[in-house]
This record gives sequence, structure tokens and C-alpha cells, in this order.
Amino acid sequence: MITARAWAGKRYAVLGLARSGAATVRALVAAGAEVVVWDSDETKRAAVTGATVADLDTVDLSQFDALVVSPGVPLNTHPLAARARAAGTPIIGDIELFAQARAELPPHKVVGITGTNGKSTTTALVHHILQTAGVPSLMGGNIGLPILEQDPLPEGGVYVLELSSYQIDLTTGLDCDVAVLLNITPDHLDRYDGFEAYAASKARLFAMQSPEHEAIVGIGDEASYDIARSLSARGEHLTKIAPGVCMDQSRWPSLQGPHNAQNALAAIAVARALGVSERDIDRGLETFRGLPHRMEQVGVHDGVVFVDDSKATNPESTAPALGAYPRVHWILGGRAKGDGLDACRPYFDRVVRAYTIGEAGPVFARALRDAGLAVDEAGTLDRAVVAAADAARPGDAVLLSPAAASFDQFRDYEERGDTFRALVEGLA
Repeated sequence: MITARAWAGKRYAVLGLARSGAATVRALVAAGAEVVVWDSDETKRAAVTGATVADLDTVDLSQFDALVVSPGVPLNTHPLAARARAAGTPIIGDIELFAQARAELPPHKVVGITGTNGKSTTTALVHHILQTAGVPSLMGGNIGLPILEQDPLPEGGVYVLELSSYQIDLTTGLDCDVAVLLNITPDHLDRYDGFEAYAASKARLFAMQSPEHEAIVGIGDEASYDIARSLSARGEHLTKIAPGVCMDQSRWPSLQGPHNAQNALAAIAVARALGVSERDIDRGLETFRGLPHRMEQVGVHDGVVFVDDSKATNPESTAPALGAYPRVHWILGGRAKGDGLDACRPYFDRVVRAYTIGEAGPVFARALRDAGLAVDEAGTLDRAVVAAADAARPGDAVLLSPAAASFDQFRDYEERGDTFRALVEGLA
């Protein structure tokens, strides 16, 4: 595990004992810190060792060096966050603790990757390219194991971190050797005072950087373009990823569609900044297997490909998935994050038929019919899969790309995707 002598003798309050919180407690305790923890789940509290369990509502937060919270804690509304700010106690997350520990780790580099869409794929792709090139690397942050849970890399290693805006909000000292912004589209606005505040959170990744370190920014949306323009003084240390670049993706089976072209361009830029050879970059792109529930091919029946893109929980992430196939039977719906499907409109001409499910089903169906599309209001995923499979012809794709969250009918997007796979596997 990653620890730091600098934590020894300090006092930390930790709120939330899910994976990252539990790993944080273990790392702090191992370093000799005094730790007080709380979680509303009694089972998680009972599993803690080496720390004091106490309701943090009852303690004086001014007596702690920091309040360490899970990224899931809404800093804008949680009363404990307000109390910590009033007490002058820093509110941080495990990524900030990692940043504090870096000085004691073997010489290494850090890649930080953020953006509304594509973070996980790009992070995994960079990690895979590095592994292909024989460079020691770890994934962490918003993907894989908590970063503090993992063993330190040897000298020359690279930590590849997927960073949500929530994690960036809890971080003040992470100076990434390579920082990446893929895109910014409206999301998580319940946590921010408008879209501009959300974009400003993403921009902080570069504000924490030394100016001689590498910045890579996708400029396909206005907010990201403005951030790139604000970094123009960096000159050769700024790489802009323009939209619509034509690439031969035929040799990259797990990187199809225009969005994955952008993800690949960002990963290539990262790898080049880290000195990876073009040969190893090519091998990495060709052998990358992708991530579950992100444009994942889960079956082929009678010449029809079935694709699980359950991770696409907003229209902006669904749109490029539609653009990856010439004839699509589109399964969509769930708990909508916005009012419409305008981001998907450029690819409506590829939709043979749509099959709506969940809470958003009726609204989505009305919008699609108004746009001239054929729609089946299936209601549930099982009925949608059967209907789409019956209607599809050889060469078509049945695409689960919901453009909505899953919480109306499923535990999470992963359960939704796993259910889709099981239904596809059960087709006669």
C-alpha cells in the first residue's frame, strides 16, 4: 500500500468507508496517523481496525488536520462539509493524500485524465499501451483499485489516474506530469452552481500543474476549447485534440466510433509525451480489449451484432456510439439526466428502430417519433432485446446505449449491462 511518513502523528477524520475510504483508513493507520471514522453502514463501521469509530457530527472538526471524504459526498449540501469549512479544516480525498505521498515514492510520473465522457476508456488504454511497452504502470482514481491500496511502483513507473470532477474538487496538490481533458458536457449539475462551475472544476487539473508539464485538451466543445485557449502560453507543452479527425480504426476492434477515435488520439498523445515508441503505441491500440459496458460486443446472432454500451448514461456519450454503426436498433431509456436527445440527432439517420425502456421511455419515444423515427415502447429491457432481435437483419447492430441512468430499474449501469448480456446469450 502507499503511505507517507508525513502523515505520522497527524489527526484525520474519515467520512465514508466504501472501497476508497477503507483503503484510506488502512494507509493512514499504517503511517502512524490518528484516525477517527464514520459511515452510516454499521457493517462497514464494524470492519474497521486501528481507527476510532465515532459519529463525526459529535466531534470538534477543528482538532483534525483534515476531513477525508469520499467523492460521493456532496460538498455543496452535506452539513459535515459546511462544519469543516467553518472550522477551517481542509476537506480532501484519497487523491490528495496520494499527491502528498509522492515525494516519498520512487521516481515516477503521473497521468491525470478527466472529462465528462471517455475517461475510463482512455485511462485503461493508456495503461494498456504502457504495459505493452514494458513500462511499469498502475490504474487508479475513479477506476480499478483505490490508489492508496496499491503497492508503489518501481523507479520509472507511471500512475495513470482517472479523475472525476468530484475527485479534483478534493485535491489541491496533484501536479500531473501529463494532464488530459477529453471534453466537457452538462453532467452532475446538482453538485455545482451551474455549468460554468462544473467546467471550472475540470480546469483545476491544469491549475495544479507545473507549466512545463504536458497538457492535452480535446477542443470539440466550447468549454474545453476555452480551457485550451487559457493554456496557450504553454506553447509546445500544450497538445490540442481536434474533433472529426479521420483515422483508420479498422485494426482497433475495441476502439470503434468517432468518440473512440478521440480517446485514441488522446492516449497516443499521452504515450508520446511519456516517450513510448510508435511501434509500441500501435501494438497497444491493436491489442486493447476495451472495458465492460463501453461499446462491448457481447454476441453475434444470425449476422446481427449485439453491443453493450450501458455506461452511456447521457445523450452526449450515446451519440458517438450510434455513429459507429450504419444500421442500428437502438435500446434506450432509464432515468433521464436531461430533457432531450438533441446530442444524438446527427446520427438519427442510422437508427432503423428505437426501443424505449424505463422512466424516460415515454418522453424519449415522443421525441424520437417527432423526429420521424420508428419507435417500439418496450418498457423493459427483456422485451426490448426480443423485439430488436426479431426485427434486426444481417449486418445490423442491436445497441444498448441508454442515454440515461439505470437507477429506475437496475442497481447500476453494470447490472443493466450484465442483464443485457444474459438476455443476448439466451436468444435462440
